[in-house]
Amino acid sequence: MIIAVDGPAGAGKSTVARKVAKILKFYYLDTGAMYRAFTLFVLKKGISLHNLEGIQRLLDEFDLRMYEDRIYISDNDVTAEIRSDAVTKHVSYISSLNFVRKKMVELQREIGKNRDTVAEGRDIGSVVFSDTKYKFYLDASIEERARRRLRDEKNPEGETDLVSIIEKIRKRDEYDSSRELSPLRKASDAFYIDSTHMSIEEVCDLIIKQVQENKRSS
Repeated sequence: MIIAVDGPAGAGKSTVARKVAKILKFYYLDTGAMYRAFTLFVLKKGISLHNLEGIQRLLDEFDLRMYEDRIYISDNDVTAEIRSDAVTKHVSYISSLNFVRKKMVELQREIGKNRDTVAEGRDIGSVVFSDTKYKFYLDASIEERARRRLRDEKNPEGETDLVSIIEKIRKRDEYDSSRELSPLRKASDAFYIDSTHMSIEEVCDLIIKQVQENKRSS
């Protein structure tokens, strides 16, 4: 069984998906972390972002390993590094490259092939696991998403300017929604959740309730 959780930056996808996976004893797949890890890999290699052939060649060297909440490139734990401002600045561009998305989608489908999985990202229900019956689109107001980012462990730079974070999220939304391949969008059959005024527990309970109802009706 695949439970797909999509939505824009700061909507709480990671926290909710991780918690739902723990409750249901499913595997948790953070697809955004995969793109961030490859972006970090590109930056560390010093490849120009305009060198598309060079970036594509790096995919053959990219040794990604995911163990619970830890992300490794080869044997190096990069869990904190992938949340850096430099990675955040470039990850939308790297993830928009067709050959990068193709490779990551292959990896994601392979991971979810033989295990019950809660996968979160921006194109899980619309592209990666489009045939699953369990699709959710998690959203919130941009102001609330920015406030959550301030409190989030994914804010390792310790940024405190709410206005600046709102603007960064707005730009990320525009980029992700307008890219040519696999743009951020709600799958037509996804269950929409506006979590602006909801707690994490309430969102998780709603998702699990919907999953159980779908299972009973199938």
